[in-house]
Amino acid sequence: MSAARASERVEAQVRAVLDGVVERVLGPVAAVREAALARFEEARSQGVAVRRDDLHALREPLQELLLADDCVPVGLGVIVAPSVVDEQPLFLEWWQRGPGTSPPTRLEVDLNTHSVGFYDYVVAPWYAVPRRTRLQHVVGPYVDVHGTDRYVLTFTQPVLSDDDFLGVAGADVPVGRFESLVLHELGDLPAEVVVVGDDDRVVLSTSSRWLVGSLRHDADSGATPLPGLPWRLLTWPTRH
Repeated sequence: MSAARASERVEAQVRAVLDGVVERVLGPVAAVREAALARFEEARSQGVAVRRDDLHALREPLQELLLADDCVPVGLGVIVAPSVVDEQPLFLEWWQRGPGTSPPTRLEVDLNTHSVGFYDYVVAPWYAVPRRTRLQHVVGPYVDVHGTDRYVLTFTQPVLSDDDFLGVAGADVPVGRFESLVLHELGDLPAEVVVVGDDDRVVLSTSSRWLVGSLRHDADSGATPLPGLPWRLLTWPTRH
């Protein structure tokens, strides 16, 4: 088999595995998005504004999703566009799973615009990019200092009613968990693999030369874009 053909086979295998693991993450995100959209559209059909209680009603579905045996994310929720919720300039309904068997807890952040600790989520890339592109997005790896305090990837999808942007639904996934799921499915490969995000940060690596979270500024050279994700894939034969 030629080197080019071998490389194509490795790329195809990596892409298939990544698609499968990402789908396990985005399944719960899509469920949250649809549940939130139903609340928004029900209020709109009645000619009233969405209230906080309407979105607080998502807490049970969110907890159930997080407690499912096959749930990959450790955090799930919806982050609402400014002034969509009645008398609430900013609002989020976000729940996160604690360690071990502890029940999920609601994320409490400072949304007071006059506070020193104000959490201005509208400028966060996981919110701003889907708002601009109307497409799903992934941010990270990064340390989630406002949420889980873990090293995570954040996956988000826009919540759209017709073309109105109402916010994002999203999930936090620990980097180590994402990596272990992908590497377990990949098994042994006759090549080294590196996946790089749109900020040139390594998202996944089978190479000891490129650790997750490190920067690789030459990632455009020979990289294959991954459809539906802001990631690029690089492969090269394993050194012997």
